[in-house]
Amino acid sequence: MISRNKFKLIRSLEQRKVRKECGLFVGEGYKLVEDFLPVFDCVFLAATSEWLAAKGDWLGNVLGDGVELHVVSEDELRRLSLQKHPQDVLAVFRRPLHWDVCPKLSADVLCLALDGVQDPGNLGTIVRVADWFGIEHIYCSQTTVDVFGPKAVQATMGALARVGVHYVSLSDLIGDAEPGLVVYGTFLDGVNIYDEGLSGGGLIVMGNEGNGICAEVEGLVNKKLLIPNFPNGRATTESLNVAVAAAVVCAEFRRRVSRT
Repeated sequence: MISRNKFKLIRSLEQRKVRKECGLFVGEGYKLVEDFLPVFDCVFLAATSEWLAAKGDWLGNVLGDGVELHVVSEDELRRLSLQKHPQDVLAVFRRPLHWDVCPKLSADVLCLALDGVQDPGNLGTIVRVADWFGIEHIYCSQTTVDVFGPKAVQATMGALARVGVHYVSLSDLIGDAEPGLVVYGTFLDGVNIYDEGLSGGGLIVMGNEGNGICAEVEGLVNKKLLIPNFPNGRATTESLNVAVAAAVVCAEFRRRVSRT
């Protein structure tokens, strides 16, 4: 039986302050938990008997020693869950401390930077985009929403197991980068991305949903890109959603590489 204190702790992990203090985060649903279990250190797992029976030997191989394991009914899972529609299993993981050691930027490796992205759904979707296009590291400003929040975690659909997300000073990060790094950013006054030369590596900066890239980071961007609307000159929406824009830009970078 799950204790009242454990129940309260798990529910409190909805708060960023508690997640930071405890070094824990919640993942829910069979797809996400199955992606996370081989990668992140699990400390608590609650699942329906059907899910546990289906996972059998696999679960025994990926669960470490000392994991608190509970068989729960669907009703118990609903009361424990941070989601509107829980699915079969909920797990609590330790936050990966090695992500605090920020890899140095290289001119030959393509990475993403997020400057003040506020919507957890956008952040989670961008992590999925990075995973799809083989981008292994995302650097977030301290003003970007927490990737370990339940909405962001769920929006990654398990991609967080394969993409490192680091919270840093973007200006310091770029300043400490290897020589020759190209820093790209998306702007309404940029050069058409389909006409601009793109490198196989570099840093792509995506900005806040309402205000774009801040002035300090903008000053470090050396290639401003525009995703043009179609047809040119047609009245249209003010801008693309940041996650959609990230997908378009990453797809174009990878398309160029595939042609070389």
